[in-house]
Amino acid sequence: MSELTSRTIAELRDGFRAGHFSAREIAEAFNAAVAAGRALNAYTVETPELALAAADVADKARQAGDLAALSGIPLGIKDLFATEGVDTTTGSNILKGFKPPYESTVSGNLKRAGAGMLGKLNMDEFAMGSSNETSAYGPVISPWKRNDSGNAAITPGGSSGGSAAAVAAGLAPGVTGTDTGGSIRQPAAFTGISGIKPTYGRCSRWGIVSFASSLDQAGPMARTVRDCAILLETMSGFDAKDSTSLDLPVPQWEAGLSSNFKGRRVGIPKEYRIDGVPEEINALWDRGIEWLRDAGAEPVEISLPHTKYALPTYYIIAPAEASSNLARYDGVRYGLREAPPGGNLDAMYAATRAAGFGAEVKRRIMIGTYVLSAGFYDAYFNKAQRVRALIKQDFARAFEQCDIILTPTAPSAAFGLGEKMSDPLAMYLNDVFAVPASLAGLPAMSVPGGLDSQGLPLGLHLIGRELDEQGVLNAGLALEERAGFRARPEKWW
Repeated sequence: MSELTSRTIAELRDGFRAGHFSAREIAEAFNAAVAAGRALNAYTVETPELALAAADVADKARQAGDLAALSGIPLGIKDLFATEGVDTTTGSNILKGFKPPYESTVSGNLKRAGAGMLGKLNMDEFAMGSSNETSAYGPVISPWKRNDSGNAAITPGGSSGGSAAAVAAGLAPGVTGTDTGGSIRQPAAFTGISGIKPTYGRCSRWGIVSFASSLDQAGPMARTVRDCAILLETMSGFDAKDSTSLDLPVPQWEAGLSSNFKGRRVGIPKEYRIDGVPEEINALWDRGIEWLRDAGAEPVEISLPHTKYALPTYYIIAPAEASSNLARYDGVRYGLREAPPGGNLDAMYAATRAAGFGAEVKRRIMIGTYVLSAGFYDAYFNKAQRVRALIKQDFARAFEQCDIILTPTAPSAAFGLGEKMSDPLAMYLNDVFAVPASLAGLPAMSVPGGLDSQGLPLGLHLIGRELDEQGVLNAGLALEERAGFRARPEKWW
């Protein structure tokens, strides 16, 4: 592996601008890493020619003194983002071979900022999953291994599993992810990298294939907090094509980074001390509290009383929205079409969806259809929406007492592939710490804090006030500096 692939985005950007190496050298190094790392199954499509083309433009721009914010930086793009002329399948057979004639706003922003594209990243089908095992292209394998001398393949988390594995393995310096109920933060924690879900509406959803429209939000994943700030600045911004986009200026988050938390209060929610969570998780949480205290913060106990209802609320609202969004996949206009001989239109619909959707997607469509049905709409969906409002009120009251909230990211370290697929409820519990911030639309971030006894990464989770990405990033930087997490997986692939 080239030395260049071990550098952060900030180091690559600054080194390129200083003339220490060319953009083409960076692109060639990462293209080679992507090819060498195919055993991880992180990419569904490789686009080395696009990375090289953007690099050549960046090299000419440097000579002309006309560099953009991300000139010389190649990135991986999650397969949920529409990329013009490049397969966008959401990890599903129903969109296999689909090449959009348009570009998503987020990937378009990155492209205009000079970034190249290394390829499309594998993911749970339609972002429905926590282990990247529901992808029609097969599971992504984490570059991490347990230290028990076994050969068990480990999940990188999901749904942004390909994104997380690519950064952790050095197959991309940074990537896009999406987070509906934790799909940036949980895989970041599982693979020892950083990832931030911004406030709902910060990043346009236009051109991102919808799962649950009131929850989906794009965000960056990278090795460091600084790299996440760099990417988020470019990804964010108002988009008239997205009715939920926030018409607000984009702050200079990288320039505002500071790990000094003097005079700030960090909230510790008592409801997040959950029975059955490994002691290593709670021990890391306690260390995180002390690290923020060392940065000048004052820990205060807070209460988020409706936390216990967050997971069931999410698994009513998200499937309900998914059942509506996925109704468009009918085999008529694009994607897979299965037409039984002699069948009518309804038969074509049924055959296409039966062949195109995987088991987890079908499960969530059925749950969503059930809770939206005439007899159960008020009993389930409307009630869940009311509980969601209460969860948001809990956070508003908590932020009267504190400036940032610290919790664990996930209730465990990464687990082995196949260990939880037979128990959907156990899989859903992976999102227990992440879902509340998603329901409230708040910015939240995972930062690596250490390794468990098996040598696997554990993450710390920060939740901020609405629009306070700067506070979340600054707290993340304070944790990053004090945790001193430098562990990287040994290359075995």
